[in-house]
Amino acid sequence: LKKAAALAVGQTIGTWIPIPGITEEIREKYMGKVVNVFDVPSLDLATQITGDQREYLIQIAYPAVNFGTDLPLLITALLGNDASTSAQVKLLDIEFPEEFARKFRGPRYGIEGIQKFAGISNRPILLNMIKPCTGLTPREGARIFYETALGGVDFIKDDELFGNPVYSKPEERVRAYREAAEAAYEKTGERVKYFVNITSGAGEIMENVKRAEDAGADGLMINFAAMGYSVLKHVAEHTVLPILGHSAGTGMCFEGAMNGMASPLAVGKLARLAGADIVMINTPYGGYPLLHQKYMQTVAQLTLPFYDIKPSMPSIGGGVHPGMVEKYIREVGKDVVLAAGGAVQGHPGGAAAGARAMRQAIEIVMSGQPFEKAAAEKDELRTALTQWNYIKS
Repeated sequence: LKKAAALAVGQTIGTWIPIPGITEEIREKYMGKVVNVFDVPSLDLATQITGDQREYLIQIAYPAVNFGTDLPLLITALLGNDASTSAQVKLLDIEFPEEFARKFRGPRYGIEGIQKFAGISNRPILLNMIKPCTGLTPREGARIFYETALGGVDFIKDDELFGNPVYSKPEERVRAYREAAEAAYEKTGERVKYFVNITSGAGEIMENVKRAEDAGADGLMINFAAMGYSVLKHVAEHTVLPILGHSAGTGMCFEGAMNGMASPLAVGKLARLAGADIVMINTPYGGYPLLHQKYMQTVAQLTLPFYDIKPSMPSIGGGVHPGMVEKYIREVGKDVVLAAGGAVQGHPGGAAAGARAMRQAIEIVMSGQPFEKAAAEKDELRTALTQWNYIKS
């Protein structure tokens, strides 16, 4: 209880020793207050306690007036000062009062808006990230874009590692990829939309936005884990383009057992509050040991009702291939972006075949047909399932 009280004071008005100038009015208006302290697990008998170490869940109320709509200051108030210097604590969740949440617009499009933007509402949206991740000139990337677009993907984005190198400026990629999209449209009748990665330093970000808009970008991608939630919020408030928020690097926020914040908060709630229309999230199936519970909780934080803030569409990446489509749709539903990278470019028949295999898998699952039986009749899908060890050759 003393530690909880010290945190409530130390994170708001005080320090580790009594100081002059703190009045009763300051305490009442600006000091944090301990709401609850729970022992975990909840024990009631002395005979149930073994060992010397105990763990607790501490709930503290912070005056929202202390940080207004400043997300960096909010995070500093919750994770800085005493929480990072004199206590081992992990931030599990933030309950925002409605009057505070109303100060944030959140996603401009949301799930329904993204579906209208894509012209797709009856199935998952298929996204591809161009591989190799780096090293491609705009013209070289456009060739891969064109081949991939022929296979029927809906969105194509840059890899998160590919931003603003000297050999491929974002606006140059936009122009080259638009030409590739138009060329593919002439053959398929489907126009692929391109999300360009504008992640950069804070001083360049809005110039990147303007150049991408002027070049005709369909959407923007920002790595909010590297740039910060406030930069994402600023961009979202100053562009009419949909935003795909990437979470690459959030592991440093949530991998600690006794510091940082929980992944559903870092990847889900805060990214949604800041304005990401689509959020790239991780899963337990791509080699990363993310708990299934946290994966599902992140989806919930992105999609469940949150005052008047629109839901963000989850984009599932890492280990996405045709053999996983049925599992993802069963767990998350159809209102999701399936982000397949290597499974498209790495298909033995090429990127177009890889994209077709993903589309075939999606169509079979959405039709309700027995998957393996229907897949055996699709050449590209059958090859992909064999390649990814879903069906033994």
